[in-house]
Amino acid sequence: MANAPTRIALAGIGKIARDQHIPHIAASPDFELVAAVTRHDPPEGVPGFTTIAEMMAAVPGVQAISICTPPRGRLTLIEEALAHGLDVMVEKPPAATLSEAQAFARAADAAGKVLFATWHSREAAAVEPARQWLDQRKITRVAVNWKEDVRVWHPGQAWIWEPGIGVFDPGINALSVITRILPRPLLLDTAELRFPSNRDAPIAADLDFTDTAGVPVRVEFDFDQTGPQTWDIDVETDNGSLKLSMGASKMAVDGVEVDVGDEPEYARLYRRFAQCLAARESDVDLSPFVHVNDAFLLGRRVTVGEFSE
Repeated sequence: MANAPTRIALAGIGKIARDQHIPHIAASPDFELVAAVTRHDPPEGVPGFTTIAEMMAAVPGVQAISICTPPRGRLTLIEEALAHGLDVMVEKPPAATLSEAQAFARAADAAGKVLFATWHSREAAAVEPARQWLDQRKITRVAVNWKEDVRVWHPGQAWIWEPGIGVFDPGINALSVITRILPRPLLLDTAELRFPSNRDAPIAADLDFTDTAGVPVRVEFDFDQTGPQTWDIDVETDNGSLKLSMGASKMAVDGVEVDVGDEPEYARLYRRFAQCLAARESDVDLSPFVHVNDAFLLGRRVTVGEFSE
């Protein structure tokens, strides 16, 4: 007899929850959405509560929670979830600060609960094929261009402009991919962060890394890209070139497209969470977040014109 699906709750019912989490939980045989913690309307047919404590008192048998709130303040929410015996899945970026992310990783370990700090772009269809292809070659150069329009993807969302976020909300997706597909750790050399004069977070950034073998990795982020959106990673090697496009959902080798399938990222994320729960093992890799922190530590700040919606 198959195991019953995990009874899961969602915390934070915003755009990402409605666009991705809710439909993919509904489609997953591993999970059943039974409650929501939100200040807004809960998903249709699911009871909503303002706190985890209220939810646990009213809904029997909740086993896990997927947290989709903005990153600031997640530590308190995660500690409350762990105190109620819940396993936890966290939307990216994992926290407002690196120390906060490290704190809830320790808290989950101490509570004996599973913590899955997700990087949805690592689940894009071309990521694992790219990693395997690069594993057989010597990399000579990497160029990342990750450029999109904040007005399209985060319309009217004030939290995106809180200190420490801005263009790094999409940019951390690119960092999550390259830290997965490249064989060696990256070290930041220089960074330039461009801040609108009326915002507290950067709208664009240029980062120059080298890996531990000295291979240059150039990363360019822009949150003000009108027209076609760009999510590309180009890798030159001693035996051909690799291109990931459309957020690493597409892959080409020497200009020829490779069939990598089209399974959605969030379907893979929830399957991975189910695997973590079955094995009772956490999955917490903070390396993309470390690189964001390094960018703010070393980045030269440049003020640019005002941002307008």
